[in-house]
Amino acid sequence: MLTSQAIIADGKGKFSYEDIEVFPPGEDEVLVEVKASGICHTDYDSVMHWEGPFIVGHEGAGVVLEVGEKVSHLKVGDRVILNWAIPCGSCFQCLQGQTNICERNSPVVHGGKWNAGHADLDRTRFRDEGILRSFNLGTMAQHTVVKAAAAIPFDTNISFAPASIIGCGVMTGVGSVLNTAKVERGASVVVIGVGGVGLNIIQGAKISGAEQIIAVDRSAHRLQLSEEFGSTYQVKVDDGEHVLDKVKAEVWQLTGRGADYAFECTGVPALGAAPLMMVRNAGMAVQVSGIEQDLTIDMNLFEWDKIYINPLYGKCDPTKDFPQILEFYDQGRLKLDELISKEYSPRDLHAAFDDMLNGRIAKGVITF
Repeated sequence: MLTSQAIIADGKGKFSYEDIEVFPPGEDEVLVEVKASGICHTDYDSVMHWEGPFIVGHEGAGVVLEVGEKVSHLKVGDRVILNWAIPCGSCFQCLQGQTNICERNSPVVHGGKWNAGHADLDRTRFRDEGILRSFNLGTMAQHTVVKAAAAIPFDTNISFAPASIIGCGVMTGVGSVLNTAKVERGASVVVIGVGGVGLNIIQGAKISGAEQIIAVDRSAHRLQLSEEFGSTYQVKVDDGEHVLDKVKAEVWQLTGRGADYAFECTGVPALGAAPLMMVRNAGMAVQVSGIEQDLTIDMNLFEWDKIYINPLYGKCDPTKDFPQILEFYDQGRLKLDELISKEYSPRDLHAAFDDMLNGRIAKGVITF
């Protein structure tokens, strides 16, 4: 057993940096010293709305300190990226190749129960009681015990901060383009919301060879960043009526008939139908941000032959996709270091959330 520290959410909208106890890994688990943890909107949403207490964080990278007796693909000292979508390999969805929506292990597909299938609570204790870890990881901690399948080793020349964000934000963005939409060379793409995920959709579209990549956002700073990451045109939106109609008109003027693909990355319920407005007949609208509220949608927006899809985690297969992302990084085709606007200490999460919510950063990372 070792004494560590972690950011604990109380389930009432508050969090604090507290002592925890971390026990040795079970036979199919590993103990990881977390070096960096990405910060995203899901972390903020979890603090504000999930039942507590729990350890915050689901993007992380670190070093293996101890391995369970049945673990063969990892050893002490391995550098690893943590992954929250662990396929069982034998359920219906896994056998169909849809490992990202595994019916047994996914922490989110079972009616939104983010802690479904969590590891034994006695691996991590807080105030003498077992405590849940966000998405079975709890990366905003100095140490965590996770299933060995959740740790993907890497030996490329990348530091822990950019490596940590591969595990969700980068994978979701790039994967939604390459795995879900399968954007073709020469295509036109609209990206609504160019925060951490949106910038990675732009990067994925650039890797795919898209000809037009249109970034849409309220933040002039983020739009400027989007150009550095590959957007070819930027549309700044303001508050007011008929904003989406104005954006649609601009997209139509640029593309001639509407975009081939549109990706919604804000998580704002009012924008749930926005990608349908931006695509041509037989185009594809991708709802990346996972809006789960009830919506009223004008069915005329589906005319004609449009596809609307809500993928989970960019259809991630971590054993294949993480190495591919690292290869893109090594080739200079994917910017990861540049995504990190600022690094924070664990005690500065309040400031990190404030920066994120007010559009001051592309991506923030907590380093230990």
